[in-house]
Amino acid sequence: MTAAFMDLVDVTIVNIAIPSIQREAGATFSQIQWITAGYALAFAAGLITGGRLGDIHGRKRLFLIGIGGFTLASALCGFAANPEMLVASRILQGAMASLMVPQVLSIVHATFPAHERGKVFGLFGAVVGLGAVMGPLLGALLTEWNLFGLEWRPIFLINLPVGIAGLILGSRFITESKAPKALKLDLVGVALVTLGLLMLLYPLTRGRELGWPLWGYVSMAGAFVVLAALVAYERRKAARDGSPLIELSLFKVKSFAAGIAVQTVFGVALGIFFLVWTLYMQFGLGWTPLKAGLTGIPFSIAVSTAAGMSVQKLVPRFGRKVLQAGALVMAIGVLLYIWESSRYGLSIAPWQMALPLVVMGVGMGLIVAPLTDAILSDVPREHAGSASGLINTVQQMGNALGLGLVSVVFFGVVDDRLTAATERTAAGMAFADGFQNALGWVAAVMAVIFLLMFALPKRPAQHVEVAAEEPSPASEKEPALVG
Repeated sequence: MTAAFMDLVDVTIVNIAIPSIQREAGATFSQIQWITAGYALAFAAGLITGGRLGDIHGRKRLFLIGIGGFTLASALCGFAANPEMLVASRILQGAMASLMVPQVLSIVHATFPAHERGKVFGLFGAVVGLGAVMGPLLGALLTEWNLFGLEWRPIFLINLPVGIAGLILGSRFITESKAPKALKLDLVGVALVTLGLLMLLYPLTRGRELGWPLWGYVSMAGAFVVLAALVAYERRKAARDGSPLIELSLFKVKSFAAGIAVQTVFGVALGIFFLVWTLYMQFGLGWTPLKAGLTGIPFSIAVSTAAGMSVQKLVPRFGRKVLQAGALVMAIGVLLYIWESSRYGLSIAPWQMALPLVVMGVGMGLIVAPLTDAILSDVPREHAGSASGLINTVQQMGNALGLGLVSVVFFGVVDDRLTAATERTAAGMAFADGFQNALGWVAAVMAVIFLLMFALPKRPAQHVEVAAEEPSPASEKEPALVG
């Protein structure tokens, strides 16, 4: 739980401190994008492999390596001498998280009998909710307090005592476990996925600064060639030894294919929104990190509350309609936010943002909690592990892609006006215009998600949940719990 909390807080804590990092470390806006996108990309690329390494070499061993590496990477982030070192340290941090995070629920499954697991998963849900609320607030406070004159650095250094405690307690109390029949590694698959995404993301984030050179377009086109090679390789590997990184046969299941598309596109929307939102509040409106962090609390509470209600009460009764309602409600909240930002301009107050943020939070909560079960509903049980790992992976990849697209949908609008702006008000309005344009794209994405959801089952079947309570081979079981 300590490791899960540390990872969840780390993702949200960084966003609120990004403007401070940009100002005080002298980072360019593309480096700012890579501070968040680099973590998401490394995390996504290593998730499935991290789970399999735990099955093969021992989950406790991989957990301790992951939490130790994550703590070391946090120290490197905190003491980074320049923006380049910070980006590299964040990529290392994401890679270490991909070793640590998949072991968390696998260890729970191996440690607790079925009748006790419900309580543990309940605790895990509470940790997720607490991380969502605590991250922005903790990031705001640590940045605002400027402890020991370290400015933004404590947002990373706070992981050191927590990580060391997790390392000591984990080595003492966690029992070692392995899967009796673990799947083999697919390092070529990981390399092709990472290369394809880098070829797509790097030109997206750097292209604006470099004047959109020809090599950028060639690289982005080449990314699709690499991803096509990945599909061909995965098909051959599945036929050869049955342990591909991506189980392509899953995409023959209509609800799974549509659900993966929903998860990816949803990740893109969230990647765009959270980074642009932070830049708008702190650069555009000139708010302090604490003011921006407190403004986000109604959103976090709305997400947690709606997520609990959707799983416990709404989905069992209304099925797929709950997820579709979530997409529409979130789109309405986004459009309301655009209208308020346009109407009130730079004089907008946090209390005026509360309504659109609550509406957006409710919509997001209705989607995030039941989506995984809906995607897995028609998946054969023997492939539940592969499917769950893939769901997590594409969400992180979508997030990384969304962060890359910020260059196009946000900075593309801001740039012209920002270079010409000599007054604070003009610069603020440039960021406000960029924010409204980016949110317009997010609203369009939510409309696409609503349509894609028609391919999900009307009422998600319960067999995936039942499977979690029945004994099954560990090679099938643990990756499913990661989902």
